[in-house]
Amino acid sequence: MTTPAIPRVYVHRAGDRLSTRIDWLNSRHSFSFGQHYDPDNTHHGLLLVNNDDTVLPGQGFDTHPHKDMEIITWVMRGSLVHQDSMGHSGIIYPGLAQRMSAGRGILHSEKNDSWRLGGNEHREPVRFIQMWVVPDESRLDPGYEQREIQDELLKGGLVPIASGIPEHRDHAAIRINNSSAGLHVARLRPGSEVTLPEAPYLHLFVAEGRAELEGVDVLETGDAVRLTHSGGQRLTSADGAEVLVWEMHKRIGE
Repeated sequence: MTTPAIPRVYVHRAGDRLSTRIDWLNSRHSFSFGQHYDPDNTHHGLLLVNNDDTVLPGQGFDTHPHKDMEIITWVMRGSLVHQDSMGHSGIIYPGLAQRMSAGRGILHSEKNDSWRLGGNEHREPVRFIQMWVVPDESRLDPGYEQREIQDELLKGGLVPIASGIPEHRDHAAIRINNSSAGLHVARLRPGSEVTLPEAPYLHLFVAEGRAELEGVDVLETGDAVRLTHSGGQRLTSADGAEVLVWEMHKRIGE
């Protein structure tokens, strides 16, 4: 007889995140990243990286390599310029879904899109959430995709923005090369609610605002909830919030 899976809920508070601070960057890591390594906090499900980055005007990440990773970038404030070795370039801003498939190898840079035009200067930090999941296969062709989804977000509810799950293929804004993972975003209006999908692994991240998850304490900006063999809970917000929800149907190694 198969033993029933035990639902688990773990709240990872914003203040418990590891962080990297240099003169132009404040990067807060939900999981082990770079020189910050914790063997008990390497991933959840298929999600390896959930970095909350703030980059000062005129600064950013110079050209650097990636390999065999699906990288999704979601901008909260300001704008970010992307350029890569495949000839792709684009400006990423709030409401635009972006995915880079590193595949067998790619070089790219990401810079704060500050500009000066006609005497008017736009200079503000850019804040973005960058998330990495492993692909189904290694050494795929590198790729890039972005799509504006502002109108969908204004309708409320969970919007599938980046997914490889077969049931999402006709609805997700962009696709990723993992058939067991999908990212949803919701901009909760004051007093509204959404219901979390049911999946073996869920990762809920409060990107902005304050929210209340059924059965869990109040969640603030930067808080995350890792759910295992769970789902179906109501998520509400009295004042409004923006949340990122990963739905994952297996974990690394399965």
